[in-house]
Amino acid sequence: MTTFNEKLAKYAELIVKVGVNVQADQKVVVSANLDAAPLVRLITKFAFENQAKDVIVNWNDEAVTRERYVNAPLSVFEEAPEFRAKERTELAKEGACFISIASDDPDLLKGVSGEKISANQKSMGKVLVEFRELMMSNTVSWTVVAAASSGWAKKVFPDKPENEQVDALWDAIFETTRVNTPDPVATWKKHDETLNNKADELNDKQFKTLHYQAPGTDLYIGLPDDHIWVGAGSYNKKGHEFMANMPTEEVFCCAERNRVDGYVSSTKPLSYGGNIIDNFKLTFENGRIVNVEAEKGQEILENLIATDEGSHYLGEVALVPDPSPISQSGILFFNTLFDENASNHLAIGSAYAFNIKGGEEMSRDELEKRGVNTSLTHVDFMIGSDKMNIDGITKSGETLPVFRNGDWAF
Repeated sequence: MTTFNEKLAKYAELIVKVGVNVQADQKVVVSANLDAAPLVRLITKFAFENQAKDVIVNWNDEAVTRERYVNAPLSVFEEAPEFRAKERTELAKEGACFISIASDDPDLLKGVSGEKISANQKSMGKVLVEFRELMMSNTVSWTVVAAASSGWAKKVFPDKPENEQVDALWDAIFETTRVNTPDPVATWKKHDETLNNKADELNDKQFKTLHYQAPGTDLYIGLPDDHIWVGAGSYNKKGHEFMANMPTEEVFCCAERNRVDGYVSSTKPLSYGGNIIDNFKLTFENGRIVNVEAEKGQEILENLIATDEGSHYLGEVALVPDPSPISQSGILFFNTLFDENASNHLAIGSAYAFNIKGGEEMSRDELEKRGVNTSLTHVDFMIGSDKMNIDGITKSGETLPVFRNGDWAF
């Protein structure tokens, strides 16, 4: 029987070799909570074995984070530390790769002033503009992965005994990231090929519009000319492949900024800014969000949408079949990395530049002229279910089925 430590080592090796695909003489930047220390140590080990030049770890402590939000004045959150943003940007320009390890308690900032959360998101977004543009144009390699923590595990498995919750969450992480297979690296390469084949089929069709229909949803999303659907793997500017999300089950593209009309309802809770937003509905006219309704987290959602002008529009459009492994697990993770890969989803805010032909070389103004949204933020939310149908409308006006009852129709 494979022990936990053996699985954790396989997971770390997968992150290094497939997640960011560490190259010789490359710096590796890791961002993680203290809970993830055992995983970070193994990532460091495998990175150096892969001839990394250095491993730089940025630690975060949830208890300190909450104390800061509760007790620090609003002005602290309105003034982001520019030196940290500059460090990330310089490292990216040097060709470093970036690993973000998600393990946050979804309720970490419950009860905290929404004004502070909004101010922090906005100020950080402003100082990180250049860094995020480098990331979203795939100039550098990056990946988002996860580590189990007690706060997160308690939210996901509230009915399990406390001493079993973290182990259960680790089991779910290992299963969904394919660590439980005999050769995770080879399994991921095969999975990458499958998703890229589906993206190729969509690119051949070059739909002008997608029409989503489901309970609480009737939405038309325009797609820009020369759009590009992308599967699991991406390539950085040097031609090295990496996997931006692990797990991932999606193929995704970008919306045309001013051609989104109708309404859409969430099908899973959204964990954002240490709070849960749930059962919400967004209404669009000419691309812009014109109405917001949420049973839980209304203020947080309104503040998110008010981040800047671009956060009133959609960026990413992602397709995930309901029979995907994460969906069929029946686990609600309260973490977008996992929940978005159980469901069709959309993103408020920036689109990825590489989702349009030549986009990686375009300025923000050039992207916006092509209908590609830009913003200080990018937040995914889940809309899919086994009741969702999606039709693709071609430039000639022909309507073709894309999804039926939550699964691919072709």
